[in-house]
Amino acid sequence: MSIVKLNNRGVKDATSFGSISSLGSMTLIKKLTASSSATLSFVDGSDGVVLDDTYKEYMFTFKNIHPATDGSDFTFNLSTDGGSNYNVTKTSTGFDAYHNESDSGAGLGYDTEADLAQSTSNQILVRDVGNDNDQNAVGYLHLFNPSSTTFVKHFMANVQHTQEADYSINYFIAGYGNTTSAVDAVQFLMSSGNIDAGDICLYGIL
Repeated sequence: MSIVKLNNRGVKDATSFGSISSLGSMTLIKKLTASSSATLSFVDGSDGVVLDDTYKEYMFTFKNIHPATDGSDFTFNLSTDGGSNYNVTKTSTGFDAYHNESDSGAGLGYDTEADLAQSTSNQILVRDVGNDNDQNAVGYLHLFNPSSTTFVKHFMANVQHTQEADYSINYFIAGYGNTTSAVDAVQFLMSSGNIDAGDICLYGIL
């Protein structure tokens, strides 16, 4: 099946520019479900996880991430030694858009508390997630070419959540792990307390 490219004269002059199969595919590798979990870790070669040169891009999706501790941050870190240490040096940037339920506060701005500058600290994906029964976080993280031994490891994330003070906040985080060693494990955790519930899925993208 081909995708068609339309020019200004309409469908009758449409030309093919490739097939759907040539645009790549996304393969589910592993799903982890939190249940009062301190961490959720994806380690290459462990429990069916693939995080190597099989794919040049990996995507993690977050569904209904619910913290045990109100107002804690949802974070991640990278490892180059099979998960023995999650301490890759990172530089990143972040901004967010927010709006509260009462319509009394809204804005868009850079978030200096979410960025890193040559730091091994956990990278914040979203700040101040509420732990009310109806509050949670959802989104995704892309990690590019983690097995490269030539280039740094870029990542981009977008996470939407209900904040502890009933704000809808959409976070955009991007940066790179400043290492030319292969990244072979990724760990997710809250800044305080456990991940009470939620699913994280790992996909490989050709």
